[in-house]
Amino acid sequence: MESGESRKHPTLRIKGKKRRSLCGKTIVLGVTGSIAAVKTVELARELIRHGADVYAVMSEAAREIIHPYTLEYATGHEVITKLMGKIEHVEFLGMEGFADLFLIAPCTANTLSKIACGISDTTVTAFATTAFGSDIPIMIVPAMHETIYRSPLFQENMMKLREKGVEVIEPKFEEGLAKIASIDDIILRVERKLSQNRLKDKRILVTGGPTMEPIDPIRVLTNRSSGKTGVEIAKEAFIQGADVTLVHSGRIGFDGIKEIYVETADEMIEACIEELRSASESGERYDVFISSAAISDFRVDFHSEKLGSEVEHFLRLTPNRKLIEEVRRLFPEIFMVAFKAETDVTVDELIARARRKMDALSLDVVVANDVAKGGIGTEDNEVFILLKDRDEVTHVKGLKREIAEELVKIISDVL
Repeated sequence: MESGESRKHPTLRIKGKKRRSLCGKTIVLGVTGSIAAVKTVELARELIRHGADVYAVMSEAAREIIHPYTLEYATGHEVITKLMGKIEHVEFLGMEGFADLFLIAPCTANTLSKIACGISDTTVTAFATTAFGSDIPIMIVPAMHETIYRSPLFQENMMKLREKGVEVIEPKFEEGLAKIASIDDIILRVERKLSQNRLKDKRILVTGGPTMEPIDPIRVLTNRSSGKTGVEIAKEAFIQGADVTLVHSGRIGFDGIKEIYVETADEMIEACIEELRSASESGERYDVFISSAAISDFRVDFHSEKLGSEVEHFLRLTPNRKLIEEVRRLFPEIFMVAFKAETDVTVDELIARARRKMDALSLDVVVANDVAKGGIGTEDNEVFILLKDRDEVTHVKGLKREIAEELVKIISDVL
């Protein structure tokens, strides 16, 4: 007899392969008659790769764009195209339903407006009405022409749903269309909705990536940092319910994470201080400052014209200001996390140096690593996480995403 694993639908073998953030969660994916329905195959598979069980329900209009067999392949489950004797809408989204989320992606203007008005004349709208009655969360991902999206009538209906607790993931406006949000955006918002919300109501400022000190209009002095650690920390804090701002020289464009673009060390320092100060003055101060950026220790004298390559040039390195020192001096009450990078030292010496830095600057958490052994510009790293007034050290080796998960958990446990 075959094992249960071997009898699984082949597509379910990818379950949890990328991340396990949605393990144990059941998501009903509502698909309506937008051309963006073609993207639901990859969306369903990404949800599964993050650990979710996904069941699709399609409107009649959606079936004119993609065949139900396509989504059966994508989800590993028979697709619901009409309500039968199993009363599927109640089975999944009723008072005793076993679904954790009803995600409508893509959602047409027609479907959204019907849901807002309590009309249940399709499988998808019937599922939505049922979810409202049982308080199962609903997320909607609109996709349509931009003129329809900006219609005051549509906006009124969308606002009505938001007031009822429905979360709407904003579209991307291109080519006169309100296009469906990126799959990465949708996954991130689903993770946040279904997370433990360890950092709910917390505001977190994160720095990430390298800074660049200009030498001339073309050349810069920088380092090998990829910025991946800062991005993963910002994403994980967002998933756990925090209000997140990321100061860096990259662009991630995730809906919900505020980004401040900087290049030089001075720009990063000024941006962080201004953000922290304006937040404090508005009464919405930041709770945590995480300095994971690889800020340039030195700057050079800037040459307004390109340096010629025919002759030798000498660069004079001038020390930059220290972000952590300035933030600690100006905001002594903020919970501060810093990184300590060393090269070619023993683990004991690495931890000792991190502990000295923690004591000197009154840091709450220090993440230490030996960059000679890796971590700069790579997908993974090996770090040691130290906590203020505690002897234990947490050792984490793995993907930077996994390190971010552990760091955010540690922060949430001590806040």
